Amino acid sequence: MNRRTVPTAALLARMPLFSSLSPAALEHLAAATLTLRPRSGEVLFDRGEPARGIYLVVYGDIKLISTTPARGSRLTGMAHAGHSFGEPVLFLERPTLVRAQAACDALVLMVPADAVVAELDRNPKFARQMIAGLSRRVQSLVNELDQQALGSGSARFVAYLARQAQGAPSLSWTLPATKSQIASQLNVTPEHFSRILRELVDAGLLQVQGRRIVVPDMERLRQGAQ
Repeated sequence: MNRRTVPTAALLARMPLFSSLSPAALEHLAAATLTLRPRSGEVLFDRGEPARGIYLVVYGDIKLISTTPARGSRLTGMAHAGHSFGEPVLFLERPTLVRAQAACDALVLMVPADAVVAELDRNPKFARQMIAGLSRRVQSLVNELDQQALGSGSARFVAYLARQAQGAPSLSWTLPATKSQIASQLNVTPEHFSRILRELVDAGLLQVQGRRIVVPDMERLRQGAQ
């Protein structure tokens, strides 16, 4: 793709959140959309900043990081290609709750808040689609809380890998953040996470090559972690 020419309307049409819009509506939103090309490590916005709009990841991975005095920085989620983020605080009209930081070089579209609200006022179908998207986000958070309630750190990590495998019998996947950040997302200490990896490797259930995780047999991993 030419770095100077981004087919914004066509890219918006590929995003689930905007796929129901007419070509005219897409062109209207595209005219207001900003194209962001964050480099690895670059912060798109920080906690406490005003919510500017909805962010759509075309390619790359964006880390969503929360910070509290008691626990410090914690990875709370990842936005991958095709995902959006920023909607909840946009509609609450409150400052952002997390930092959004590029895990690698990325292309992100930012649709400003006023353009989104104007389209919602014009298009009830778009409003329903937005509600459905927010409902899926709530469901995802509930599922994540259920995973956090699993009894052991190993079980949480295996469930995490199973989500990445999406039903495939094996997995070869690069962790989208540092091992310490993945540990925080799983609610374990970095030392505990390293021990989990070592135990699973020693059991022959997975291989670790830096941040690359290879699972030859997902079912065997699930059985072995029980």
